[in-house]
Parts: sequence; structure tokens; C-alpha cells
Amino acid sequence: MTQATLGELLGISFQQVQKYENGKNRIGAGRLQELSHVLQVPVAFFFEGASEVDEKPAPGAANEATVPSYISDFLASSDGLALTDAFMRIPDAKIKRSIVALVEQIADDENE
Repeated sequence: MTQATLGELLGISFQQVQKYENGKNRIGAGRLQELSHVLQVPVAFFFEGASEVDEKPAPGAANEATVPSYISDFLASSDGLALTDAFMRIPDAKIKRSIVALVEQIADDENE
């Protein structure tokens, strides 16, 4: 698969795919999940062969592997699972971005 094709499937430019591939930009959890869906591999595929590190992060350093409890609670709920499953089956990245924007707008309206 070309970088251009992968970028198109993810709704990003091939230059962004290159930056991910070269390690110039980090890949967030959501993008990693989307990437695993597009490539039809489990997320764990990207960590195969990675050595486990027993080192503790420096005091005050953010632990990127830590998932906020509200996210894990949401994903553990039936609504969270259903929403995540349905969202990941949407093939069009533009539609996905529109859904995220809609939900953010609804949330903002509710908090006013």
C-alpha cells in the first residue's frame, strides 16, 4: 500500500503518513486504532517485538500509556463499545471528522 493510499484512507496527507513513519510525529491512540482498522491488524501488531521497559517515568512526567479513567470507563460501557464499534466501521475519514465535530458541538452546547 502506498503512503498516498494510506493517507487517503486515513483522511490525511501522504506527507503526514511519512512523518508518522519516520517518527517525526507521534501517533495518538485514536489514530493508531484507525490505522489498525485500515490495515486490518490488531493494535498490538504495532508493538510486536518491542521490549518491555521496567523504568519508571521521571517524577512529574506524563505517562503516555496511561488512559484516563473516564475513557476506560466509557469504553467498558455498552454504549461506549457500540459507539466505538460503529464509528470504526465508517470508512470515510471526512464523515468521521464531521461526527466528532458534531459531538463536540453538542457537548459544548450542553455545558453552556
